[in-house]
Amino acid sequence: MLTPFAALLAASLAALPSSVLAQEQIVFDSVHNATTIVGTWSSGNKAVKTGSGFVNPANQTFKYPTTAGISYSFDDNGHYEIARYRFKSNATDPNCITGIVNWVHGNYQLLGNGSIVFIPFGDGFQQIQDPCAAQSNFLEDYNITELAQSWRIFQDATAGPKLHIFQFDGAPLAPQFLVSPTPIMVPTRMLRNVSSSTTPTTSLTAQNALVNTNRASTITSRSAWSVMAVVASAGVIGVASALL
Repeated sequence: MLTPFAALLAASLAALPSSVLAQEQIVFDSVHNATTIVGTWSSGNKAVKTGSGFVNPANQTFKYPTTAGISYSFDDNGHYEIARYRFKSNATDPNCITGIVNWVHGNYQLLGNGSIVFIPFGDGFQQIQDPCAAQSNFLEDYNITELAQSWRIFQDATAGPKLHIFQFDGAPLAPQFLVSPTPIMVPTRMLRNVSSSTTPTTSLTAQNALVNTNRASTITSRSAWSVMAVVASAGVIGVASALL
């Protein structure tokens, strides 16, 4: 179930004219998008893949891949799923390496300016392992509405279609390769109960233009202006007035 603010954002995007959101505006060709984004994509040696082979949402457990990486899946009905397994180094203490396993799914929108908005269902979570922290191993909810500035699919000479996703600030994610044209995903709906007492509310930060539901806060005028920044960057200025 979407938080009220995320639901409002989703509803506002859905209400936009087809000229803004239509996927037909995106040209599929060899120098832009060699194929549709639908399917399952995976980085590196493709050890990380979305679906039940990576996560069990019902009991909030992960099946750890052999190596780190990311995987994105998209279906043709507007659903996505993301699996991430990564390590974060500590410059002051090389022995304090943090491991993060992350999973989230929900609905996505391909905007007419080439960006992607990812809106979670609200049942995502992640596990963080830090041997040097006071709490070395813990689970937490992860439900962030993310904005990808742009995406491209190229035809690699040896590996086939290669997906490049650029984050909200233009920073590239690791390139991903198509591992299945049919998306490998868990059921595209809420898969675990999230009690109202532990479900955080939604806040949109001005710095990174992401809706972060891991921090409880009210929707302030600053949040509303942040939404305007996101909407304006996507060429959808008309949504802002509906969110104020």
